[in-house]
Parts: sequence; structure tokens; C-alpha cells
Amino acid sequence: MALRQRAHDTWNETEVELLRAVTNQLAIALDQAELYEKSRMAAQTAQEKAHQLELTLQELQHAQLRLIQSEKMSGIGQMVAGVAHEINNPVTFIHSNVNYITQYSQELLKLIELYQQEYPQPTPAIQLEQEAIDLNFLAEDLPKLLKSMSIGTGRIRDIVLSLRNFSRLDQAEVKPVDIHEGIDSTLLILGHRLKAQFQFTGVEIIKNYGNLPLVKCYPSQLNQVFMNLLANAIDALEERKKPSNWIRISTECTDAETVIIRIADNGLGIPEPIIEKLFNPFFTTKPVGKGTGLGLSISSQIITERHGGKLRCESTLNQGTEFIIEIPIQPSLEEAL
Repeated sequence: MALRQRAHDTWNETEVELLRAVTNQLAIALDQAELYEKSRMAAQTAQEKAHQLELTLQELQHAQLRLIQSEKMSGIGQMVAGVAHEINNPVTFIHSNVNYITQYSQELLKLIELYQQEYPQPTPAIQLEQEAIDLNFLAEDLPKLLKSMSIGTGRIRDIVLSLRNFSRLDQAEVKPVDIHEGIDSTLLILGHRLKAQFQFTGVEIIKNYGNLPLVKCYPSQLNQVFMNLLANAIDALEERKKPSNWIRISTECTDAETVIIRIADNGLGIPEPIIEKLFNPFFTTKPVGKGTGLGLSISSQIITERHGGKLRCESTLNQGTEFIIEIPIQPSLEEAL
């Protein structure tokens, strides 16, 4: 009877307060769950925006590098082509005329020799003049001078040709080229840095050229990569300051599709943490004013994006560094665009 009476009793104040407290806690828990979900969604949205911003920043850096590369190569190409043209005209004139002078001087020397045979006893005035100009020495030295002049003008013409090959303004599109020709042209331009001077003993160039087919590529851009890598190797050797410096350039065709170019030096080497950053834009280990941090980054972009190849670095401290370029002999249509 007491139990049945209890079932019909109303809730007392304590139970009501307890129920109210539980209800409030449930409401708070639901609010917190809703806030957590909103904060989680906001964090996810922020993370996605940050990732998108990072991608946009990377694309902006790549666009900046492409612009710098385009402007740099355009400026260098125009300057080199202009200098080559201005030098080529007078040098060609001098070189061709040296050949005529050589021929004329030989004819005159033969005539003088004939005079000496026909008139073995010169007059006192002629004899005095012969002694004054040292005719025998002049006849012996003049052909040597003319030959050295011809060699010198020929050398200038070779340099001009190398400048033209390096700039390749007439080959802005993908074309089959001789890789060795581009390397040799770059070496010729850097020739002054390879010679001994002051405390620097110079650099020996070791060529291990393989039998390569013509490679379809952007010649001027590939030459820019050679210039960057070779100039960096020379910088490393100048810093090394040892009696024996060398740069070894090796080429090989691993299969019917890929060409490998290795540029190695016996410099100080590069620490592993730095190797991982070498191809980052604006990263440089050179002193302020001596490096922009763009050379290797642009080189990497030229090889990977423009040629569909690979560029990597291997180095051992106190032994040297080697850069390995891998490019396809025949790029795909997408890479050629």
C-alpha cells in the first residue's frame, strides 16, 4: 500500500534540482560538442587555405624564377649576339687580310733574296740600311709574326662562334643539338677562369666524352645549366686553394632514350644538410654580393620542367662534388611545349 502511494507522489525539490542540473549539463555538453565541431571545421578550412596559400606561393616563386630566367637569357643572348656581331665583322676583315699580307710579304722577301743573288755587292747606302733594320732577322721573324697574327684572329673567330653557340638566339625552340658542342662553347667562355692566377693554380679540364646522338632540347637553356654548374665548380676550387684542381666532364648514353652528363670537381665538398637545400630558390652559401641563390634553382627547373629530366648532386666532404644531369634524347610533346 505504501509502495503504490509512493508511485503517485510528486517529485520533491531535491530531485527537481538534480534533474535541472543534469539537463543543464546536457545542454552545455551539446553546446560544447557543437562548438568543437565548428572549431574542427574552421581548423580544417584554415589548414586547407594555408595549404592552398603555400601552393600559390610556390607557383609564384616558380613564375618569378621563370621570369628571371627569361629576362636573364634574353638579356644575355642579346648582349652576346650583339658583341659577337660587332667583333666578328672587323676580325673577319683582319683575318682575311692577314692571309694576303702573308702572301705579299713572302713575295717581297723572295724579291729581296733575288736581288741579293743578282747583286751580291750592295752599295754602301743599301748595306747601311740592311744593317740598320737587321734584314736577316726581319726576313726570319716577319713570317712568324704574321703566322701568330693569323692564329690570334682565328682564335677570336672561334670565341665569337662559341658566343653565338652559347646564346643560340636562333634556336629558341626544341632542336637536335650536339651536347659536346654546348659544353665546349661554355668552357671556352669560362677559359679565363681556368687559368692560373695569383694564388690559384688553375683548373685542369678532363673530358670523358661518350658517343652521344643529337639531343632534342632547348640549346640556350641547356648551355645556361652548363654555365651555372661549371662556374660553381670553379668557385669551389678557388676556395679549396690546393696545388691540383680538376673538373671532370663525362657523358654517356645509358640507353636509347637517356643521356647522362656528369660534372665533377675535387673541391671541398658539400655537407649533407646543405645538399638538401641546394635547389631551393634564393638559397646560397656564397658571401653577400657573390651569389643570388638562383643558379641551381633555375638549372633544376630547366632540366626537370623544360626537358623532363633529372638533376641531382652527390658530394663527399674534402673529396669533391658531382652534379648529374639526365635528359631524354627525344622529349615528349608536353615537355617540348
